[in-house]
Amino acid sequence: MEIKFSWNQTEYTANLDEGIDISISFKEEYHQVNCFYAPFYNSQAVKSGDFIGSVKQGGPVNFYNSFINFHGGGTHTEGIGHISENRESVNGIFKDFFGIACLLSVYPTQSENGDRSILKSSLELLMAEIQQTDFLIIRTLPNDEQKKSRHYSGTNPPFVDPEAMKWLVERGYKHLLIDLPSVDKEMDDGLLACHHIFWSEQRKLHCTITELVFIPDQIQDGYYLLNLQVAAIESDAAPSRPVLFSIHSY
Repeated sequence: MEIKFSWNQTEYTANLDEGIDISISFKEEYHQVNCFYAPFYNSQAVKSGDFIGSVKQGGPVNFYNSFINFHGGGTHTEGIGHISENRESVNGIFKDFFGIACLLSVYPTQSENGDRSILKSSLELLMAEIQQTDFLIIRTLPNDEQKKSRHYSGTNPPFVDPEAMKWLVERGYKHLLIDLPSVDKEMDDGLLACHHIFWSEQRKLHCTITELVFIPDQIQDGYYLLNLQVAAIESDAAPSRPVLFSIHSY
């Protein structure tokens, strides 16, 4: 199916049959991405009297309970409820199901203390001529398939420098997608500075962060039509599936 749409006074087409899924699924296995010492995803067949919800174990259907930590084991989208007392549901915040996204690749900069962070200066250089979009997707370099199964806990993975986050907020990005466990440093004494900057003032009513995406190397930097699918779960975060579509002007 091909659609036509306009963006920035230019007409574009996109083929909806050629979507590129950049999510990491939640899987019941050890080789699953994991961070913040979260328990691994697992599921168990429901048992009630003579009934067992497992075809493999002799039941009529598969009927399982799942145990899942949304923040720790796969692609997820979160809202202000992640850092607020009210724990607002991301399902009630996120409404921008389609939009134009800019995909950008960046090398985190290593500081003297060993931290690796995405700096404002790097973004300013890379984004000098980029058109404004509602969605920004950041792919960190180097990039490799191990991101889909890496155990990040205790490794001090790269993060976004607070000054860089302020700059992104000033530019008006509503939805940030990134291939890291968090926009903040793993151990930051609970400050979560970038989260608080991103959801400052009125932004908390409609802005989201999506973490632990994976963008293969063959997907080039540039503009895409994005369909961000967020599970209808009333929680501060929920599993999500971002799907990219190449766009062509005509």
